[in-house]
Amino acid sequence: MVNDMAHTTTPQALKRGFTLIEMLVVMTIIALLLTLAVPRYFRSMDYGREHVQRQNIATLRDAIDKFFGDQGRYPDSLDELVTKRYLRQLPVDPIASSTQWVVVEPPDPTLGKVYDVQPAPIVKAEGSSAATAAPATTTTGTAITAAEQTQ
Repeated sequence: MVNDMAHTTTPQALKRGFTLIEMLVVMTIIALLLTLAVPRYFRSMDYGREHVQRQNIATLRDAIDKFFGDQGRYPDSLDELVTKRYLRQLPVDPIASSTQWVVVEPPDPTLGKVYDVQPAPIVKAEGSSAATAAPATTTTGTAITAAEQTQ
């Protein structure tokens, strides 16, 4: 009979799990930690994209300089750097997510068409006030509109 009483369940033994207050406290602590961590994560992602963009521009400029040293002129397009094997492929601008770069022509137009490169301007959505930026020059040297840049 003593053994039968030891196995009986009491109301306290049936109570398992967490109370609502305990769950709210844990959720509040998690939310507080996320408010500190998430902005730092996005800032580091932006910093990484900017760093890769600077490195890609340096790679393009180095290839242009080597082309000029070998050929005695600047390339007519960035694609010429790829076809003549100064680059394996055009680097991607990680901020704009494209291989479109603004081409700067040399002071003497008889030396070629690609003197320097800059990142393509970022065109915001149609509802934004900055949606109508000046046309940029693509890798082929043609002017494109803001609508074409978003494609």
